[in-house]
Amino acid sequence: MPKKPCVDPNRRKAALTLAALAGAALPWPRAGAAPPVTGAAQPRTDRRMAQLIGSNGWPFEESDIGIWRSMGLTWGRDSVGPGISGPNHTVMEIDRTGPGFNADLPPILLRNNRNGIKSLLLLGYTPEFNALLPGDYMSAPKDVRYWERYVEAVVKRYSTPPFNLKYFQIWNEAAGPLSGGDPQATFWHGPNFHRDPRRAAPYQQAMQDYVERIHLPAARIIRKYGAYIVYGGWPDQGGLDNYCTWLEYTSPVQRTRMIDWVDYLDIHYLGTGDMETLYQRYVAKGKARGIWQTEIGDRYMSDPHYLPTFYFDLAVWALGRAWDDPDKYVAMIYHWDGTEPFRLTVRGQPRRLTVSGNSLTVLCRTAPGRLAPFPHKVDPDRATSVQALFSDSSIVLQVLSEPGSRSVDVTGLPAPASGRFRIEYVDAVRGDKRPKASVTSGWQGSKLSIRFESPRATNGLKDETPRDLGYLVVTPLA
Repeated sequence: MPKKPCVDPNRRKAALTLAALAGAALPWPRAGAAPPVTGAAQPRTDRRMAQLIGSNGWPFEESDIGIWRSMGLTWGRDSVGPGISGPNHTVMEIDRTGPGFNADLPPILLRNNRNGIKSLLLLGYTPEFNALLPGDYMSAPKDVRYWERYVEAVVKRYSTPPFNLKYFQIWNEAAGPLSGGDPQATFWHGPNFHRDPRRAAPYQQAMQDYVERIHLPAARIIRKYGAYIVYGGWPDQGGLDNYCTWLEYTSPVQRTRMIDWVDYLDIHYLGTGDMETLYQRYVAKGKARGIWQTEIGDRYMSDPHYLPTFYFDLAVWALGRAWDDPDKYVAMIYHWDGTEPFRLTVRGQPRRLTVSGNSLTVLCRTAPGRLAPFPHKVDPDRATSVQALFSDSSIVLQVLSEPGSRSVDVTGLPAPASGRFRIEYVDAVRGDKRPKASVTSGWQGSKLSIRFESPRATNGLKDETPRDLGYLVVTPLA
C-alpha cells in the first residue's frame, strides 16, 4: 500500500441551508427532560450535540484528549495500512495510520476507546505493484484478491477485541467526471488518466469498476464480521443525482444493487438540503441506517460562522429526522490539526484553538444537554435569521443578525410556571456573554418577545455584509 495522505488538502465549498421551524404550542419542559413532541409516540432518546461532531485524524497523544473534549469531537477518521508491498510478500502490514502511515494505529484506537472517541477506519488504496495504471495507487487493482486480503485482515483484526470497531469506510471519493471539469475523480483513476487534467479523458468504466472491484468485495467482508459499511465519501462535485444512480446500480456480475451493501451513506462538503434528499429516498424507507459527511469545512472554516451554523442546522434537521441512534448522523471536520489559521487547532506548545475551534467549544458549552426539537413558531425581524432547539429545559436560539436593534418573537409558548426565567446573549464565536442591557424580554400570554442589540463590530468575515452570530439562551427558574 502507498504511503500517501488519505484526503486532498484542497477542498471545496459546502452549501449551507437554513430552515425555520414552526409547530404547535406545547408546555414548558421539566428541567432535565426533553419536551413532549406532537404526533406518534417517539422513543426516548438522549441526543447530544457532540454525537454529531467528529474530525479527520486522531488525537496524537493523551494531552490532545482534553482539547478534543472541549470541542465536542467524538469521532475520528483515518487510514489503515500500509498493506502488502509486493506480490510475493506474505506479511500484511495493517498497524500504521496517518499521512505517510507514520503513526502506530493500535494504541491510538485503544486510547480512543478509553476516552469515548469512536473510530472510523478508511480502507484504501491499491498497492502500486497491483495497480491497473502502473505505479498509480489511486487506480483500480489488477487482481482483486490482494484488495480482499487487505480488507479481510483489517476488519478481522479491528472489529474484534480489544478494538471492537463497528464502522469501516470503503475507499474515498470514487466517482467519474467531476462538475468542476476534471474528467476523472481525484481518488479513482483509470484508463486515459493524466496528472494534467487538460491531457486526461474520462474513465468510462469508473463506477462499474468501483462497484465490482472495490465496493462489493469489501462490503461482503465487512458484513461477514458483523460490522457496518460506510460508503466511500461521494464528492460534492460528483453530483447527487449521479450518486443516487450508482447507489441503485445493479451489478450484472454479482446480481445485487450497491445500496443493498451500504449501511451509512456518506457525502462530502454538502449541506442538510442534500442530506434531506438522501434521507427521503433511502433512510426514511429503511434502505440505509443513516447519513454521514466524513469531510466538511477545510478552507471555509476561515468563515468563523461556518462550523457553528453548520452543526446547529444539522442538529435541528436531525431532531426532525428520527434521530433514534446516536450514530445515525455524523459530520467530520477536515482537519482538526495543522498550521493554517482555519484549522481547529494550531500546532505549538501549547496547542492553540483557532477561531473555528473556539466556536465549537462555545456551541457545545451553550447547548450541552439533552437535545429536543423546538416546535413553536419563531418570528425574527427581517434582518435576522434564527434556528431553535431545546437543550435540557433551556431554549437555545441561534441568531444571525445585521447590526442594530433586532427582535425575535416566539408564539404559543407559555411562560414558566414560576414566572421566572433567565435570558443570556452569548457571542457564538468568542463565547463571552453580552451585557445584560443589550437584551430585554418578556411574556404576554403565550408570546415571548425578545429584543436585543446586535453589535456594530460583528464576528463574521470582514469582507462580507456585516452579520453577527450569537445564541439567545432562555432558561426557566424555580
